[in-house]
Amino acid sequence: MSAVGTAAPYLHLPGDSPSGRVSFLGPQPPPQVTAMVQLLGELDRSTFRKLLKLVVSSLQGEDCREAVQQLGASSGLPDERLGILLAGVHTLLHQALRLPLASLKPEAFQSQLQELCIPQGFAEDLASVAFGNQRPFLDSLARQQGAWLPRVTNFRWRVDVAISTSSLARSLRPSILIQLELSDGSACCFEVSTARFQELRYSVALVLKEMADLKKKCGRKLQD
Repeated sequence: MSAVGTAAPYLHLPGDSPSGRVSFLGPQPPPQVTAMVQLLGELDRSTFRKLLKLVVSSLQGEDCREAVQQLGASSGLPDERLGILLAGVHTLLHQALRLPLASLKPEAFQSQLQELCIPQGFAEDLASVAFGNQRPFLDSLARQQGAWLPRVTNFRWRVDVAISTSSLARSLRPSILIQLELSDGSACCFEVSTARFQELRYSVALVLKEMADLKKKCGRKLQD
């Protein structure tokens, strides 16, 4: 069976977790993490720390190809297993670093790692990276390297009133002309009726409220 095949039975879903918490890995552990966990029993802590150091260097944007080859030669790990371990640790840390510190506490992080059957020593090493002195630097790199969509930098609008149309001699129908200037230098113009604008305003307000409620709910579950 492939190492990235069916998830092991000890990889709990959030609803099946003894603590009932929402996992920082999502509703189902990524296949990279599943495969990594299956190989940790054959790994000593010294080798795991070297592997973890390589993953951190990779997150910092360094070229680690030569160091990976050296680790494989010194540890005797086959390339396939070494690749599975590196991919699993990278995915796990990447998922943890996506959450703000207020949402995921070190104790909850280590507890969830132990629920995945990750040895306690390895969990402590992972927590030292996710919550240690390097965290601010990793967060700043993630913001710099992240792929972001263009942002709205300026919003302009005006109300136009159509006095007449080709079909009506007297219309006096108002409409709203909107111009959005984006961070990539482009601009988007469109015209909406007052009814459509009210529908747009209501929909945006509803989505923002639902996002705030969801964030608050998930934050409470992760802190429990």
